[in-house]
This record gives sequence, structure tokens and C-alpha cells, in this order.
Amino acid sequence: MKRLLLVGTVLAALVSGPALAETPGKILNASYDISRELFVAVNKAFIAKYKADTGKDLQIDQSHAGSSKQARSILEGLEADVVTFNQSTDIDQLVKGGFVSADWRKSFANDASPYYSFPAFLVRAGNPKQIKNWDDLVRDDVKVIFPNPKTSGNARYTYLAAYAFAKQAYGNDEAKATAFVKKLFDNVPVFDTGGRAATTTFAERNIGDVLITFEAETRGIAKELGSDKFQVIVPPVSLKADFPVAVVDKVVDQRGSREIAKAYLSFLYTADGQKILAENGNRVNEPSVVDAFKDQFPTTQLLTVNDVFGGWDKVQKEHFASGGLLDQIYGQR
Repeated sequence: MKRLLLVGTVLAALVSGPALAETPGKILNASYDISRELFVAVNKAFIAKYKADTGKDLQIDQSHAGSSKQARSILEGLEADVVTFNQSTDIDQLVKGGFVSADWRKSFANDASPYYSFPAFLVRAGNPKQIKNWDDLVRDDVKVIFPNPKTSGNARYTYLAAYAFAKQAYGNDEAKATAFVKKLFDNVPVFDTGGRAATTTFAERNIGDVLITFEAETRGIAKELGSDKFQVIVPPVSLKADFPVAVVDKVVDQRGSREIAKAYLSFLYTADGQKILAENGNRVNEPSVVDAFKDQFPTTQLLTVNDVFGGWDKVQKEHFASGGLLDQIYGQR
């Protein structure tokens, strides 16, 4: 399967600092785990545009892993010129480490998030367990696949979306919401480290009744592997996941690649860039592209981290910090 085999290709390889430093006209994009195919398409289009605009050749390397793992890799020496993550807190970690400027959200439109998605469900053809909403995932007869929230931004959105659903369903009763998420975790037979590994567990190893991942990933799997094997379920309510981008200031200033890095991320906001994002299952903001793809994206209620949880800073302290609610729930498995 071409989509899954890309895991082992050179696109996923980490590029060393010295090689980058010695090679002009070359940048590295450190991205989240399931964005490989997306940025293959983006890079092809941008390289052609860059050649047409400047007459110069450009090489764009890719590195993929869980978003939080990528942030740690950069802090430990991975010389990425740009990051295209799935969670803003991971970029904020780079700010604390001195790699990204504190006002990175102001560098591009929409708080530096050119596209968005949300946790959706992928089930086996015919939906044999009749899974339609989040409360179906805590039934005793349902096995759920999603990656480890300790290592995957993708999975943290799943955790937060489930928690947000439960808060809405139980009238903001925190105890009931916590119990709901605990039951969901109990229904997960294996926690992979990243979104693509979870996809492999579900699609290739045939484990579980439902995969929870970003809508873009569910659409890509169903398209490639066939509607005779899988189908996408968009739940009536989910949690909006913005995909933030940033120039890694410390790296581009050392390498002199700021202009290319900024142009690369700016391309994601153009009509051509937004079209590529939408073609790969992501939801975008450019009105003309939204209108062109409106029939392909079902309507759903998207809650937000700000509205449900009071913002990412509060989420980080209450849920994701050491000893926080996620640790408490995860440790009870």
C-alpha cells in the first residue's frame, strides 16, 4: 500500500545538521506523523513555483513523527528550518527553548494556522458495530485504536475531543467526563506512539473496530484502500484542531534560509496551496477553495479548546503537565 509504505522512505529520514549547513537551496520541514503525503504534494508544487519565480533549484526534506517528539528532536539538535505541527503547545516549547520567536502566531494569518481538521472515525465497511458518535466508543463491544496521548498531538486532540463531548453530554460534570474518558482508554487494546503507526495497527494488522484520527487521515485511508474496506464517520460533534506553522528562527538565522522558509509557509495560504490542502482532506479558510470543496466535507459542530477548556495554557497545566489529569487517567489503565 503506497500510502503506508511511505513510512520507510527517505521522506521520513532525519537530516543531519552538517549536511544542511553545507547544502544551499535546501530546507527541512519537521512535521507531524501523518502528513507525509500532504507535504509530498505541497513540496512538488512549491519547488516548481520557486523555480519559476527565481530560476533556482530547491530541495525540501521532510521529517515526520509525533508532533511533541518533533519538538523535542529540534531542541536536541534536529536542524529544521520550518515546523508544520498539529498542536500550538509544541511550537511554544520551541519558544521556551529559544528556537522560535514568542510572537510566532502573528507571522501568518489565522494565528499561523493555514488549515484545520478534527478527530473523526474510520470504521470497517458496513460499519458492523454501528458506530456513529463518541458514546458508541465506550461500549463494551467496541475496541478503539488511537495513538498514545503522551507522545502524539493527534491523540491529545482525541483525548480532548472525547472529554469535550462528555462535558457537553453530562452538563459539564467533570467527574462524569473523566470517567467517560477513562472508559474510552480502557477500550484501547494498544497505544502506538504516533498517528501513522495507529493507522497501520487498524488497517494492516486488522486490530480494533474504529480508528480515531484526524478527518484528513480517515479520508486518505478510505480513498486509497477502498470504500469496500473502510468508511469515514464524521461525528455530530468534535474538537477543532488547528495546524500551526512557524519558521525556526534559530536555524534559519544560522543557515541564511529565512526568506525561503517564510515563502514556503506563505505558500500554504495561497489559493494553490489551500487547494492542495483540501485535496488531501484538510479543511481550509480561503473562500474560493471552501466553496469548491463544500460538497466533500460534511457539516459538524466543532468545539474549541478556548471555549471548552479555557485555552491551551490551562489545558497544559490541568491535563498535560506531569501528574495532570491525563497522567491520572492513563496511569489507571
